[in-house]
Order: sequence, then C-alpha cells, then structure tokens
Amino acid sequence: MKQIISVILVLLSGTAYGQLLKCVDKSGRVEYANVCPPGARQEQTGIKNTPASTGSPAAPQKSLAEREAEFRKRQTEQQEAQSKQEKKTAESQQTQRACEDSRAYLKSLQSGNRIARTDPKTGERAFLEDKDYAGEIANAQRQVDTNCK
Repeated sequence: MKQIISVILVLLSGTAYGQLLKCVDKSGRVEYANVCPPGARQEQTGIKNTPASTGSPAAPQKSLAEREAEFRKRQTEQQEAQSKQEKKTAESQQTQRACEDSRAYLKSLQSGNRIARTDPKTGERAFLEDKDYAGEIANAQRQVDTNCK
C-alpha cells in the first residue's frame, strides 16, 4: 500500500513540476510561485515554465555563427539605409540652396542692382551693362525654373 501511495505521489509531483501557482495568503496578498508557502491558498494558473509540445518537432536553434552572421547582415543593411538617407538629405539641401541662390540673383537683377562679374582672362571686374539686363534676367528665370521644382 505504501508503495502505491509513493508511486502516485511521484507521478503527481511530476505533473506539477514547472507550473506557476497563484498563492493567496490570509490577508489577501497575491504571490506567484512554484510552491506556495504554508497557510496560503493555492490556485492553478495554467502557466507552465516549459513550452507546450505541439506535436511537430521544434525548429532547431541557430548556431552562434549563424546568429552572428544575421546580426552583421542587419547591421550592414541598417548602415546602408542610413547612408542613403543622409545622401538624399544632402542632395535636397543642395537643391534648396541652389533654388534660394538663383531666386536671390533674379531678385537682384529685377531690382536694378549693379551686377559685377570677373573677367576670366584678365581677372578684372566688369559691370553688367543696361542692355544686357534683359538677357540676364531671362537666364536667371530659367535657372529659377530649373532649380526650384
């Protein structure tokens, strides 16, 4: 008889292993543990420490080298995405700067300010003549249209 009881106790303790229990003491304080302290009421939570078997074999865990390779790949992809974003931002800033510069030059021409240019051969400054303003305004307007889309 003692042997049957000991076998039953061993079997019951094996099924309870790895389960999380809700323990409520006399003052109503709730505690979660594998084994409840004496004097506490025990309730089953249905939560187990070990994953439930689904009948299909579990996917094998990846080796350290495979996980390291995947990490490096993700890191490289992230760096590439970041560099693309930085390049895109730099290009948009450059385009915006060109637009602002061409608009400022056009406004300066339209207001009648004297425009000086440097002669590439001699290095002397030469001012734009009144007859050349119309053509220069047309060129500046084309630059504004091109740079400010």
